Amino acid sequence: MKFLSKPLVALGECTVSALVEIGRVFIFSGNGIRSCFVSPFYFKEIFHQIITIGFYSLPIVGLTALFAGMVLALQMYVGFTRFNAEGAIASVVVISLTRELGPVFAGLMVAGRVSSSIAAEIGSMRVSEQIDALTTLRVDPFKFLVAPRIIAGVLMVPILVLIADIIGVMGGFLVSTTLLNFSVGSYIAQTVQSLEWIDVISGLIKAAAFGFVTTVFGCYNGFCSEVGARGVGNAATSAVVSSSIGILVLNYLLTALFFGK
Repeated sequence: MKFLSKPLVALGECTVSALVEIGRVFIFSGNGIRSCFVSPFYFKEIFHQIITIGFYSLPIVGLTALFAGMVLALQMYVGFTRFNAEGAIASVVVISLTRELGPVFAGLMVAGRVSSSIAAEIGSMRVSEQIDALTTLRVDPFKFLVAPRIIAGVLMVPILVLIADIIGVMGGFLVSTTLLNFSVGSYIAQTVQSLEWIDVISGLIKAAAFGFVTTVFGCYNGFCSEVGARGVGNAATSAVVSSSIGILVLNYLLTALFFGK
């Protein structure tokens, strides 16, 4: 049994380390949420993060949604023609985009662009001791650095997802009416008839959760950055990976929550 002792010890150490890390993330998230509701509020910094997270992410999110809608319409046509169900393409496109593809694609694009940027920025501040300087000046780093990013992420990612839904549906409409010879009037009518409020609301709730996860993991990895350029780079990489995994896990949990509604 001795040959099993080392693997078991290694497995136990990894499990304990993972649980400790998860606990730290939850504590950090709790402090971040608390800082969002306690004065003072740095409105200038919040507005700056709204522009950075929301406006500057719009081109990549819109482009991703456009091609996602176009590809979805083409793939649905290939599959549905085998069952003579081409008429359901408009319904599937709009429901898939609003409930699933719009929030997930937008969340992943924002995670790749924003989470790494947040981690690198805060990591550089950690390495250069600027965060310690804020504490010395009696400025709460959570209030000044974490809270504005969380607020901006929770507010702007749903707006980005709403825009992505519109652009994605438009992409499916363009492909269906130009390449697949669908009637413009019937496609629009079926899209409107198929769409329900719960489809849009569930997607926006997902988007708010994704925005929270993206900003929290970016800030957390930045605060935990090690000294040196490699440490900052590792923090940015870890932020993207952890944000993406968090988005996928949350997506399943929220999908199960809204299943059948």
